[in-house]
Amino acid sequence: MVRTTFSGREVVKVLRNHGFSPKSRTGSHVRLRYEHPETGEVRNVDVPQHDEIHIGTIRSIADQCGANDFEAWCEWIDENS
Repeated sequence: MVRTTFSGREVVKVLRNHGFSPKSRTGSHVRLRYEHPETGEVRNVDVPQHDEIHIGTIRSIADQCGANDFEAWCEWIDENS
């Protein structure tokens, strides 16, 4: 079974290491932005800076990142955190 519980700090760290850049911070949320170098597609992702992010919020973050397979995305976050 793949780990599906992450902290906001872990998620932000992995996304920053893979091309997302922080754009703003409002309260306990960090907004990251990614622009695909070839297609110009832009993805904005909001990540709460909680010690443990709820599973529904993790799914939403994966969707915002464009993940097609939630479990594979969680495995990728876990391997790179």
